[in-house]
Amino acid sequence: MKPLGLGWPNIISIVRIILVIPMVWLLMQPSTSGAAWAAFALFLVGAASDRLDGYLARRYDLLTATGAWLDPLADKLFVIAPTIVLSADGRFPWWATVIIIVREASISLLRWVLDKRGASMPASGWGKIKTVLQLVAIGAYLVPGAPEFMRLPVLIVAVIITVYSGVDYFVKAGALERAAKAKAKAPSPAEPDVGVEAEAEA
Repeated sequence: MKPLGLGWPNIISIVRIILVIPMVWLLMQPSTSGAAWAAFALFLVGAASDRLDGYLARRYDLLTATGAWLDPLADKLFVIAPTIVLSADGRFPWWATVIIIVREASISLLRWVLDKRGASMPASGWGKIKTVLQLVAIGAYLVPGAPEFMRLPVLIVAVIITVYSGVDYFVKAGALERAAKAKAKAPSPAEPDVGVEAEAEA
């Protein structure tokens, strides 16, 4: 069943994107109010829904071209939006926010370039681990009153994997490019050897 012609996984991704709006609004409220806990609750719902839409898409064979860009978009918004708001309020390190944004933007650009060249690069295992670690790290900073000595180590690990997974994508993209060039230069097996044919006829 595909509600609104989109499918449940895509509906869940859209809801996750919509949740970003009230979450950001709550994060902009005084941190001493219950708004901080409400923002954390919305973040948990969004993080859990990311696993749910992926499971439904695979379980019921609902993988679509729309979901291929909608799900990553929801993931990026759910990570980048709170980090910017928290950093602007001094509650999250700007260096981590910048690294995350640069990594996500560069990989999105890389995928766009590959798509224009007729190539595709599925999400890697490191990319999935990166997303989970980012959500855990950001969630730790959303918990009101959580001690910094518990937050920072998790964030550092998340940032390291963020950078590593980005480099991994570029390495794989280079391998795809080289393989495509080698395939283009290789002679087609269906094409006859002109030299051999000419010699036989002579």
